[in-house]
This record gives sequence, C-alpha cells and structure tokens, in this order.
Amino acid sequence: MLVAAVFALLQLGTVTGRDTPDTKNYLSYALSLRGEGKERTAAVTIDYACAGRASRARREQSVDVLRFHAPGRAARVERKCRAELWRAVGKRLRAGQTAGHTLPFMPVRFMRIFEVRPGYPVFLVPFITVFGVTWGMWAAGVAVTVAGGVLVYLVLRTRRVPVPLALTGQALYYVLPCGTTAMRPMTEGLMLALTLAALWGCALLLDGHEREQGQGQELGQVQRPGNGRGLVRGRRRVRGRESAGVALVAGSLLALFAVKHSQALFLGVSLAAAGTVVAVRRWSRRRPAGRGVLMVLVPACCAVVGTLLAARALHYPTETDSLQDLLTDHYARPDRAHPWRELVHLEANFWWEWLRRQLWQPLFAALLAAGAWGTWSAPRKGRAFGAFAVAAAFTGILTQAAHPDITVWGERLIVLAWLLPVVGVPLLLERVVRRPGAEVSLPRPASEPHLVTR
Repeated sequence: MLVAAVFALLQLGTVTGRDTPDTKNYLSYALSLRGEGKERTAAVTIDYACAGRASRARREQSVDVLRFHAPGRAARVERKCRAELWRAVGKRLRAGQTAGHTLPFMPVRFMRIFEVRPGYPVFLVPFITVFGVTWGMWAAGVAVTVAGGVLVYLVLRTRRVPVPLALTGQALYYVLPCGTTAMRPMTEGLMLALTLAALWGCALLLDGHEREQGQGQELGQVQRPGNGRGLVRGRRRVRGRESAGVALVAGSLLALFAVKHSQALFLGVSLAAAGTVVAVRRWSRRRPAGRGVLMVLVPACCAVVGTLLAARALHYPTETDSLQDLLTDHYARPDRAHPWRELVHLEANFWWEWLRRQLWQPLFAALLAAGAWGTWSAPRKGRAFGAFAVAAAFTGILTQAAHPDITVWGERLIVLAWLLPVVGVPLLLERVVRRPGAEVSLPRPASEPHLVTR
C-alpha cells in the first residue's frame, strides 16, 4: 500500500489534460446515468474536455523555445474548443439525435459503439458524484491504476514470489506504459485490472491444485500426531482458494463484457486456448490435466459462447461495423465495398511498420522476450501459469490486430501486452537471484501442515 500511495501522490502532477477524444463519450454516459439532462450533460462534458485541451496548450507553450514568453494562448484554445463542440452537439441535438446515454459528438453509428459499453461509465458515477468531474475523473484513474498494481502483487505472491520481487512487479506496472495508460480516463485501466483479476483467479486455481498434490503426497509420509486434522484443514483451504479462483475468472469475464465485450471475447478465447494446450500436453505425457486447468477452461469457454450469443441477441455492433469505422475515419466517408480484403492489406502493412519501429526502439520487444522467458522458465509445475499469463497478455496483440491503426496515441490498443513483462520479469529475477540447487524455505501459514519426509 505504501508503493500505491507514492504512485497516487505522484499523479497530482497532472490532474487535467489526460483525456482523449473518446473521454467525452464515457463522461457524458456517466452523467446521463446520474440523471442529468442533455443540456446539462453537454455543458459539463464540454467544460471538462476544453479545460483539458487548454491545460495541454498551457504546458506546451511553457516549454516552447519560441513562444514561452508570449501571451498565453490557453484561453483562446479553450474558447475555440467550446465553439467547435457546441456547434457539433447543438446541430445534432436539434436534428433529433437525442437517443441513448452519450452525447452526439459523432454520427449515430459511431456513438453506438460507446452505447454498448456501460461498464466504465458505471464505474465513474460514484467518483464524479463525490469529488466532482475534474477530481472525480482523476480519482477514478488513480483508483483503477492502484488496483491493477495491487493485483500484480497478489498474482506474484500467489505464485510464491518473494515480497521484494512481488513489489518489483507492482512498481513495473506503475512505471511502464500500462500504468500511464490506465491513468487516462478511458476503458483501458479497467480492462487491465479485470484481466489481472482473471489471471489472479488462474493463479489461485493452479496453486490450489499444487497444494492438494503436496497434501496427497503426505499421505504416504510419516505421520505426526494431529496431522490428519491438519490435512482436513488444508483441503478446506484448497477448496476455498479454488472457489475464489473460479469466481475471479468468471466475474472478471462477465464484467469485461460490460466494459468492452470484444475484450471479454479475446480473453475467453486466449484462456481457453492456453488451458487446452496445457491439458493436451499433459495428456500426451499420460498425466492428468489437473482440476485447476479444467476449472479455468469452463468459464473461459462459457465466456466465448456467451459473448457471441449475447452480442447477437442485444444487436451490438458487428465486426463489420467496427471495420467500416476503422476504414472510413469514423464513418466520415462512404463505406468500403470490400472491407475485409482491405483489412488484410492494412494488417500486413501495419505489422511490418510496427516491427520496424520495434527494431528501432527495442525496449518493448526486449521486455516482452524477458517476460516470456520468465514465465516459461519457471519450474515445471509453474509452466501452466506461464501459459495463462502469456494468453492474458496476448489479448493486447489481438486488440491491436482488430484495429491496426498506427496513429493511435501511446500504443494504448496493445497495452495489455505489457502485462507479460510486468508479471514475467519478477519471475525471471526470482530464477536469477536464487542459486541453482539451493533450497528455499517458503513461509507457510500456521494452519498448513508441514510435510514430513523420511
């Protein structure tokens, strides 16, 4: 909590100016859920957006080598912003575009994309109600980012990583782009936290299976008086961890559907694929798949099927709608006749350019490699968790592939891939700092029985 508090204090350096063009849609949705009318919602949302734009203009001018001593232009930027947004919103409101929770900053087809994402606006409501819009949006960003870092710590501690290295993972989450992106008033912070919660559930399920295997081995060991009662308590503890793990995985996938249903689909597919690979690998070696792996597979597969069926039943925008939005600059141009053919062409160009930029600035690629090495080089019993960690991070690649736009700020679409170094680097450091063959005494809760070996 001390690490989280330090991070929160550092965020006081930038309270305004973190918003993006999409922030207006989420804020207006949250204000609508709070019961505000269209005119009041428009006034508050436009004030917030233009104040952020003016704040950025003020900071940029202060370090402009040619204009830092010139009269401030923040007020002019804010007036221009207000005029543009009021003109766009007023025109559409007068034309009757008043349905839904979001304000009509853009055409109806584009705003429909945000109408089906109530999760993040619901999350914002208590913050903007208690603290007001400016500080409420900042506090919401701090809360969700701090929660993400704490979840990283819990994931690593569940995998029995020493406390200093678990704190290292938490700090990495805050200082790498995942922390920067989570602080922005967008859905990515909540998506990162929910994905980490699902990964924590996977860790609990796998840890419960490993603990039960250890207790099963104890049945053949020399027994101490009272060890039987300890084994019963140990099994109850394992069952409790497994129940919590299933609840975390299923609950996170369900919440992701409300935040951004495509992420629920991507995470469900990725976890199901990882669980299948682990199970098949174990079966091929004539070993049981393990109850923990199977207990991840069930909610993951249900999430895939449920997301597809619910999206169709609720008439959510389809993959084609999303693709047309990408290729027509948010429906500002006519629909493309062959969007899927053009997507394939764009994908090839995008990933070639992305790879070229990674070779030019290889920090991301190097950390991805280190994270993958850390998760995969864990002891044999920990490779199942490594598969799920890679799967969770791979959803960032899937999100980017679904929207191959190289101009999106800060590579926020691929931000979930940063979870791999955040979790994997501490695991790699654990392997480095521990001498090969050295026995490491891990702390045990007082309620757990000690194994007695001959």
